Amino acid sequence: MNTLVIDSNIIISALIKEGITRNILTNLNMNFLFPEFGLEEIYSNKLEIIKKAGITSRQFDVLLLRLLKYIRLIPLDFIVNYKEEADKIMNEIHKEDSVFIATALAFKCPIWSDDKHFKKQKEIKIFTTKDTIDLSK
Repeated sequence: MNTLVIDSNIIISALIKEGITRNILTNLNMNFLFPEFGLEEIYSNKLEIIKKAGITSRQFDVLLLRLLKYIRLIPLDFIVNYKEEADKIMNEIHKEDSVFIATALAFKCPIWSDDKHFKKQKEIKIFTTKDTIDLSK
C-alpha cells in the first residue's frame, strides 16, 4: 500500500507547524491524493492558519505550493461517479467529508486523517498520523 487520500486537516496541520505531519508529507515515499475541492476548505481557513502559524499571507502561499508538490490533486470530475456512494457512507456522520471518501473509493485506498468522525464509517480504512508513521518503518 503506497497511496493515501489525505484529509484537509492534514494539510492544515502541515501549514501551521513544521513537525511530523509536514515531515511525512515531504519525506515519505508515498502517493498522497487530495480532492481539489478540499482546497476551498484550506483557503477558507487561511487567516486562522496564518495567525496560528505566525506567518505572512505570502509565506502561506509559498508553503502551500511547496506541500502541493508532494500531493496529487484529484479533479472533482474524476470522483463524481463515487460521490453518491460516499454521500451514503458519510450521510449520518459528516457529509462534508464525503469528497474524501469518494476519492478513496475511486482509488481503492485508505484515508489519512486524525478526525475521529472518519472512524465511524466502516467502508474505507482510516490511518491516523501515528499509523502513517508506522507505515514508514
